Amino acid sequence: MFLNKMPNFPKKVSFIILIFLFLHSCNGFIKRSDVKDNPINDKDKREKNIKEGRGITLGGKKGGTGQFDFATSNEMWRATIQILDFVPLATADYGGGLIITDWYSEDLNSDESIKIMVNFLSNEIRADGLKVKIYKKICNNAKCNTQLMSSKLENEIKLAVLKKAAQIKTQDQRKKAEETEFISEPKSE
Repeated sequence: MFLNKMPNFPKKVSFIILIFLFLHSCNGFIKRSDVKDNPINDKDKREKNIKEGRGITLGGKKGGTGQFDFATSNEMWRATIQILDFVPLATADYGGGLIITDWYSEDLNSDESIKIMVNFLSNEIRADGLKVKIYKKICNNAKCNTQLMSSKLENEIKLAVLKKAAQIKTQDQRKKAEETEFISEPKSE
């Protein structure tokens, strides 16, 4: 009511002042950070998140509901990424527990290439918690034929991921024990 009786100019000025005051009061909610404390490139950001034990969560507290375990804290996920580091990744879906590589060929002149798909069925380090599929593409002239391949390579990748995941879990447990031991040591004066 009060603003309706005022001329246009004071309405505009008071509106701008209100917006300014609102935006100025929001300054307390924004946390400023120094570039020195936060990594710039993606690789360093991922490493920092892994060290801090961060994963992907949707709502709730960490460890509560809505947490996707196929994040950087999952040993199987981390092991698979490390094992498949020789192939460029096409898709890496944390929430769905799926990694798909791009087409890969050792020889650039070869007409054959493979694509590897890893599907996580469980968060636990178990042989039945991981499914590996390999697709083979053979191209002649401009015609390509793609088929699901059954070979020893599937089992070799699966075994390598399971071994690496077990190593990562052991390292993480050892690191956690050392941190706990360091924190629980009595201070000497």
